[in-house]
Amino acid sequence: MLYLLTSLGLLITVAAAIGIRIYLHKLVDKRIGAFQSELILKHYSEVQGIYDQMRGWRHDYHNHIQAMKALLTLGQEAEHHEYLNKLDADLTSVDTLIKTGNVMVDAILNSKISIAKDNDISINAKAAVPNPLTVSEIDISVIIGNLLDNAIEACLKLPDPAARFIRVYVGMHKSMLYISVINAIGEMPKKQDGRFRSTKKAPSHGFGLIRIDRIAAKCGGFVNRQSEDGAFATEVMLPV
Repeated sequence: MLYLLTSLGLLITVAAAIGIRIYLHKLVDKRIGAFQSELILKHYSEVQGIYDQMRGWRHDYHNHIQAMKALLTLGQEAEHHEYLNKLDADLTSVDTLIKTGNVMVDAILNSKISIAKDNDISINAKAAVPNPLTVSEIDISVIIGNLLDNAIEACLKLPDPAARFIRVYVGMHKSMLYISVINAIGEMPKKQDGRFRSTKKAPSHGFGLIRIDRIAAKCGGFVNRQSEDGAFATEVMLPV
């Protein structure tokens, strides 16, 4: 009888542990889902800001033409050239910097590049995306968006703007889509259970890293993270 009670107690304990584990996994999945929705809305807002700038420039196009005609009519060539230079600088700031061949990836990349430059971060990007894609565009955008958000955050911790840099590469490598982001860091990131930990203090800290890992695993790809010599590098390989 004692043996049966002990076995029953053990089974209840194991069942409770399994139940708690399943509940925690569901809770984490729910929070990650909420984090992803929030991230997509954030990216949409950033991209929308760029498009609003472009629409505003087009709206003012007629006024710019009239102003330049008036300057030429009045013989004010120096003022005309100055006006053109200002327009050129304004247009360059809203022009598409990266054209990968995929509209959604272009939008995310260009919005993050714009944010990096606004924060005095030197950023160099080279990207090309195959067409058609077997990997979800949303998944690729979430990966790139998370990587660049983390890179920008790490750079902003450096007090000297001259020390801030980000290098981005997206392209094909050995029949796989290769995504690489290298950024400057001020201190070596810590590891837990063999994995790099997020330094964010927000409630959603670490969800970006988890999301990247899960997408890579779902697609049959892998993620490699390395840190050395004042730089942090993340490589993501996805079968296409």
